[in-house]
Amino acid sequence: MAAEFLKLRRSGRQIRRWVAVVCTAILLAASIGAPALWAADAEHKVFIRDITQIEGVRDNQLVGYGLVVGLNRTGDSQQTFFTVQTLANALQRMGVQIAPGIVVVKNVAAVIVTATLPPFARPGIKLDVTVSSVGDANSLVGGVLFLTALRAANGQVYAEAQGPLVFGGYSEGANGNIRTVNQVTTGRIAEGATVERDSAVDLRQFHTLSFLLQNADFTTARDMADVINHDFGKDAANAVDSRRVDVSVPVTGMNSVPDLIARIQNLAVDVHTPAKVVVNERTGTVVMGGDVRLAPVSVIHGSLTIDVQTVQTVSQPYPGSQGKTEVIPETTLTATDSPAQSIELKEGANVDELIKGLHAIGATSHDIVSILQAIKAAGGLEADLEVI
Repeated sequence: MAAEFLKLRRSGRQIRRWVAVVCTAILLAASIGAPALWAADAEHKVFIRDITQIEGVRDNQLVGYGLVVGLNRTGDSQQTFFTVQTLANALQRMGVQIAPGIVVVKNVAAVIVTATLPPFARPGIKLDVTVSSVGDANSLVGGVLFLTALRAANGQVYAEAQGPLVFGGYSEGANGNIRTVNQVTTGRIAEGATVERDSAVDLRQFHTLSFLLQNADFTTARDMADVINHDFGKDAANAVDSRRVDVSVPVTGMNSVPDLIARIQNLAVDVHTPAKVVVNERTGTVVMGGDVRLAPVSVIHGSLTIDVQTVQTVSQPYPGSQGKTEVIPETTLTATDSPAQSIELKEGANVDELIKGLHAIGATSHDIVSILQAIKAAGGLEADLEVI
C-alpha cells in the first residue's frame, strides 16, 4: 500500500508539472500574440488628424498682378498693350511721367502672382509665391518680381511679394535653334511674400469645434463621435451628418482649445472606405478599392475588326483614242470576326480577379472600361463606378 501511495504522489506531482508547463506556454503565447493581434487591428485605424480638418481653420488663396523686370530681351512684345500700360502706371506712381506709346517692354513681362495663406498667419510670416507669365514673353529667367500686392477673395491685401525668380529649367539658343528644358515662363520665389494683415482665427471664441471628414461617411462619423466620448467619459461629441462631428468645448471640461484639439486629433478611429471603382476612358486606367465585390457574372467578349483600304489606280487610254488618263480609286473591305471568349466569376469575386480574367482572354484596357460599365449596368458590380 505504501509503494502504491508513493506512485500516486509522484504521478500527481508530474501532472501538476505538466499543467504548469502548459499554462506557462499558453500565457507566453498570449503575451507574444497579443501585440501581433493589436498591430493587426491597429492597421485599420488612423488618427483623427489625418482624416479631418477643423471648420474655420483653413488656407486662403492669394493672387496679384505685377511685373517681372530685368529680362534679357525675352519679355512681352510691344503688342501686349496691358504690359505697357502697367509699366507706365508704375513709373507714374514713382513720379516719372511717360507716354505709354513710347515705352519699350522687351525686358519686362506681365505676370500673375499666386500664394497660399496658411491658417494663423501673422504679419511678418514669409510665404512662397508662384509667378506665371500672362503675356507673350519667351522666358522669365533672370527676372525680378516688382513689388506686387496679393489680395484674397474679399479684395483685401494680405501680403506683398517681391524678389528674384528661381526656375527648374532653361531656354538657350539663337537663330531658331533653341533648346528648352521644363517651363521657363513660370517660376517661384521661396519666401518671396511677407504677410501684412493678421488673418488668424481666435480659438478662444470657439464654443463648439466642428471636425469635417475629408471623405464623407456616416459610419466613420459615428465611430469618431463614440471614440471622443469614450476618451472624455462624457457625451461631448455628436455626429451631425456624414461629414461633420461637433464637439462641445464646455462639456469636455478643458480650458485650452489648442490642448483639446491636440487631444482629439491624436485619437485613433476605424475608417470605413466605400467600395469604388474609378476608370479613365482616355488612358484606359482602372483603379479599384480592396472591398469591391462582384455578383455572379459571366462575360462574353469577342473582337470584330473591319479594315477598309483604298488604292488609287491609273487608267490610261489606248494609243490613238480620244480618251484621257484617269485616276480610279479601288476600295477593299476586309472583316475579321474572332471567336467570342468568355469568363465566369462566382459569388464574392473581386474586380482584381475580373481584370486578370479579361487580360487572359486578350481584352485591352479600353475593353475593360466598357466591360466594367456593362457589368455595372447589369447590376453585377457592388460598388460605385466613377468614369473620369
